Amino acid sequence: MGDPAKSDRILVLNAGSSSIKFAVFDKDLTEEIAGLAAGIGGASFLQIGGARNEQPFIDHRAALSAVLNALRDHGIRIDDLRAAAHRVVHGGRKLTAPVRLTPDVRAEIANCTPLAPLHNPHNLAAIDTLAELAPDLPQFASFDTSFHATNPDVATRYAIPKMMETKGIRRYGFHGLSYASLVRRLPIVSEEKLPSRLLAFHLGNGASLCAILNGQSVATTMGYSPLDGLTMGTRSGGIDANAVLRLVEEHGLQRTKAILNHESGLLGLSGGKSDMRNLMVDPSADSAFAIEHFCYWSLRHAGSLIAAMEGLDAIAFTGGIGENAVGVRARILRGLEWLGVRMNPDFNHRGGPRLHADSSKVAVWVIGAEEERMIAMDAAALLEAA
Repeated sequence: MGDPAKSDRILVLNAGSSSIKFAVFDKDLTEEIAGLAAGIGGASFLQIGGARNEQPFIDHRAALSAVLNALRDHGIRIDDLRAAAHRVVHGGRKLTAPVRLTPDVRAEIANCTPLAPLHNPHNLAAIDTLAELAPDLPQFASFDTSFHATNPDVATRYAIPKMMETKGIRRYGFHGLSYASLVRRLPIVSEEKLPSRLLAFHLGNGASLCAILNGQSVATTMGYSPLDGLTMGTRSGGIDANAVLRLVEEHGLQRTKAILNHESGLLGLSGGKSDMRNLMVDPSADSAFAIEHFCYWSLRHAGSLIAAMEGLDAIAFTGGIGENAVGVRARILRGLEWLGVRMNPDFNHRGGPRLHADSSKVAVWVIGAEEERMIAMDAAALLEAA
């Protein structure tokens, strides 16, 4: 048996195509330890507590077994866990809130696989593997799409025939766990109530914007898939459907998928760099253009989302670029000065959390992403309610 004093721990898993991020939270929902099993099926390694070890993972089951063994070596056994909680990318129309995993819920996640073929199968692999390794451990899921379930139909419906709509071809939106965490944390950081009309920038390798009206998502830039909207690290962002069809005609379906998802965005524009840190220190014209493209389309979409809220009270940046790229934040905020946004350059160089000058009509904040903690909080709330 595990130590009763440790039984309130929650393990959070975020399984991707070739990696599993993990974190353990204590009874106060404070992160105890975190790590990453990466390179699954290739040159794989396990990183935990600052130490990195090269070891082979042929599949997600092998990687998760190694994660559990590493946690045990750090004094955390499966018996010490109260629950495991998973990030699941797509919940479709039915799974719009955190939920305890049951056979029916698992089946619905599987039903959503056509909506997120690059994500849900890996989420399910972690769920199924953990069920085999620890069959008595309660498991929970939080969905990246669920925060946007409050979007009105006029925002989610594509202007296509009804028969397509019923097959799930609609806008869903993503990064919902990041936005939910931001909504929870902003009042704590700002020591003010949540602004009524909040424009949130989740900027990272994947990037999106969200219009948050009175705490609820009313519009977002990603649509049917995480490919739509802003220029991203390797994803194209918005592109005319006929251009996609032409690419398919010329290159075939699988090649077109690879181009749009893995070879476009900042990588395609710059000629080989997808990381904003590398782009910002590269003096080439291509890198400068890629950064400007990223900022320009962030601003274009910002205008659309501000219109959806009929105004703006505050802006919040999160995600790896949003939290760390001083120049990107400055460029975007300069493009919003027509709204009365005024940035304090010193605050921006310090990384916030407050960015706005006293004269600004719009508050501007940097809020660190805490998606894993949000998932743990979701699971803890469900356990308390049971």
